[in-house]
Amino acid sequence: MVTKAAIDFEAFYQTRADQKESTSNLLVITTDAKGIVMHKEDLRETTKQAAAKQQNKLKSRLSPGEKANRKRMARVASVYTTPCFERTPEQIIRSNKAHNVKRPSITNKRIWASVERSSEQVIQEAMEEAIRRDPDQQRDWVVLVDGETSQLASIEAELKAQSLGATVIVDFIHVLEYLWKAARCFYSLDTDEIEQWVKGRGLKILQGKCVDVAAGMRRRATVEGLSQDRRKAVDTCANYLQKYRDYLKYDRYLEKGYPIATGVIEGACRHLINDRLGITGARWRLSSAEAILKIRSIRSSGDFEAYWEFHKKNERVRNHTSLYAKSQLLEAA
Repeated sequence: MVTKAAIDFEAFYQTRADQKESTSNLLVITTDAKGIVMHKEDLRETTKQAAAKQQNKLKSRLSPGEKANRKRMARVASVYTTPCFERTPEQIIRSNKAHNVKRPSITNKRIWASVERSSEQVIQEAMEEAIRRDPDQQRDWVVLVDGETSQLASIEAELKAQSLGATVIVDFIHVLEYLWKAARCFYSLDTDEIEQWVKGRGLKILQGKCVDVAAGMRRRATVEGLSQDRRKAVDTCANYLQKYRDYLKYDRYLEKGYPIATGVIEGACRHLINDRLGITGARWRLSSAEAILKIRSIRSSGDFEAYWEFHKKNERVRNHTSLYAKSQLLEAA
C-alpha cells in the first residue's frame, strides 16, 4: 500500500521545478547518511561481498572492530532558506541559556532521503533543488557537511560539474568531538581542566586558527612523552584539522552570518530513518523502505496535503480516465 501511495513522489516535485524563491536570504544545502538493516538480497554489492567473506572471531557476538555488514546506507538531503545570523567565536563557546540569542527561523525546508539511489544521485538532486530556487545564484549558498570523505568528494565534484559557487563548511560539532577525544590524552574525565582545554582550543578554531591548534597539541604530546598508542587521539584530531582546514574558516563564516552546525540534517536522519526504519528487529526490503522514506520525506517537508491531492488526481487518470478513453475508442471502432 505504501509503495503505491509513494508512486508520484518524483512527478510531484517535478511540477515545482519553476518555483524560484524571491529572497536574498542564505540558501543552505546539507546532507548526511544513515544505515538501514536490510534483507541480504537488498544490500549493496560491496556489502554483500563483505558479508560473504566475513569470518567473525566469536559465534554469539561481534568482536571489537567487526561489522555486521547488514546495513544499506540511505542518503539524506535537505535544502532550506535562512537569514544571515552574525555571531562571534566567543558567543559560540560561552553559549548557554543566559547568553543565547534567538536564532532566526528557517523557511521553505525540504527534506528527503533515498536508500535506493546512490549517494551521488541524491547529492545531485540537492544541487538541482537549490538551482530551482536560485537559478542565477544571486544568493549566498552554504553547504553543510560532517567531513565524511566520500560525501565531501561527491559534493565538490557536483559543484564543479554544474559550475556552482558555494561555501562548503564542516560541522563545528564534529570538530568538538575530535577535540574531546584528544583532551582525554592529557586530562582525566569530568574535570574542569579538560573542559577548559576543549573550550580554549575550540575558541581558537572558531577564530580561524585550526592549524595552530593542531601543531600545539602535537607538540604537547611530544613534550609530555606520550606513547604512540596514548597519543593516538591527539594525532587523529590534528590530522583532521589539517586535512579539513579549508572548510574550517569559522571566523569568516561567523562574520558573514553562515550556519556552522548540521543540526537540521542530524534531526532529519533521526526522524526519517531511525524513528521508523531503525526499530528493533526490523529488516527491510528495498522497495518498501524506499516508499516509506518518500512518504515520511513528504510529511517532514510539509507537503503531504498538496502531494495527496496530486496523487489522487493521477490515480484517477491511471485507473479511470485512461481506461474510459480506451473504451470510447473501442466503441468508435
